[in-house]
Amino acid sequence: MRAVLSIGSNMDDRVALLRSVFDEFAGQIVAASPVYATPPWGVENQDEFLNAVLIVEVEETPLGLLRRGQRLEAAAERKRIQKWGPRTLDVDIVDISSFTSTDPRLVVPHPYARERAFVLVPWLAADPDATLAGTPLDTLIADLDPEEVAAIRPLGPIEEL
Repeated sequence: MRAVLSIGSNMDDRVALLRSVFDEFAGQIVAASPVYATPPWGVENQDEFLNAVLIVEVEETPLGLLRRGQRLEAAAERKRIQKWGPRTLDVDIVDISSFTSTDPRLVVPHPYARERAFVLVPWLAADPDATLAGTPLDTLIADLDPEEVAAIRPLGPIEEL
């Protein structure tokens, strides 16, 4: 199955933490965005994030992919202390081809993806033809606050950071 993963970090060695996800999915990455510096979302009094999107082709089930992402977060010593607060590593499943779910463990497509420039801008860079629930990403981005979109700064490919 093909899945879109949004990854982010705003604690510790952010580049190394993102690289751990790239390494985990090496050989399964269909496309990847550059890494972006992004302002915090939800809770604003925290350090800026580094975010990227990976499009992967994997064999496991959606819940298996969720568990894989959670193992990466656990290896990064992710603590879920404050909703939208600081984190060492976040691995979110944004979309899975031909799959939707309202299961509280895994809601797909991600319920907030259409509202978040830090997801949509990197995803569009990784796949210019992508859609979310049938809507082109550039249309969704045009509906966001232009200042929020402008604050998303590309830093370059993970290999160059």
